[in-house]
Amino acid sequence: MTFISDEADTLFVETSVGTFAYRRFGVEGGVPVLLFHRFRGTIDHWDPAFLEVLASERDVIVFDNAGIGYSSGESATTMAGMAETAAIFADAIGLTEVDALGWSVGGFVAQHFALLRPELVRRLLVLGSGPGGENGAPGPEDRVPEVMTRAVNDDEDYLYLFFGTSDEARKAGVESLRRLDTRLSKSQLDITPEAMNAQLQAIGAWGNDEGSAWERLEDLTLPVLVANGSHDVMVPAQHSFAMSQRLPNAKTVFYSDAGHAFLFQHPEEFGKVVLDFLK
Repeated sequence: MTFISDEADTLFVETSVGTFAYRRFGVEGGVPVLLFHRFRGTIDHWDPAFLEVLASERDVIVFDNAGIGYSSGESATTMAGMAETAAIFADAIGLTEVDALGWSVGGFVAQHFALLRPELVRRLLVLGSGPGGENGAPGPEDRVPEVMTRAVNDDEDYLYLFFGTSDEARKAGVESLRRLDTRLSKSQLDITPEAMNAQLQAIGAWGNDEGSAWERLEDLTLPVLVANGSHDVMVPAQHSFAMSQRLPNAKTVFYSDAGHAFLFQHPEEFGKVVLDFLK
């Protein structure tokens, strides 16, 4: 199958903090969906099957933040700083209203983005993520830090980090990884060690109330969709539940058979959940 995102051109825009790379595809008009990626994720790491569902009804924008992937500049060392560079990108391509979708670390950044630019964000989606701070939820499994920071990750690493342990979950995970190969087999795109270290610093600060969104969740009065897999080894689902208890206007969805990448394990089903939420 040929996916629209696999054929989308990579575009570039110059800003005061560097050149941003992005792709834009789908239905023209309406409020675009701006996607914020995971730790070490680039625009070549979005599952095209999930993007295909979004693009069937919406204008979709994926981008590499400053210092990530195809973009130049330096990656910020806080989630708030990453939100600031994302706002510079949004302004540079003329966005005046967006729906912000953040997965994993991207969910951390998207929360700060919505807090920083409330006039810009209409709806917020926080996927496989959490509010940070001292929210009472457990940390990642002990193996996670070592696996996620390996210089090179293989299929088994990705299956452990992102998908459930059942045969069906692993099968769906392998299928997702093979869909990513269309882009990655050519680009071999990853982030630099410097960018990874910057992201790790930001993750560390996110665990403190000052660097997180935990104490400001009440300020996110816009509609928010919080979703996760019940077997997430990276950001346990309890973070999503804690977040949903404090947000004023949230809907929460859990997938009992999935982990961190539930959106890639169930691309068609969850993609429709997203589209319904964004109507």
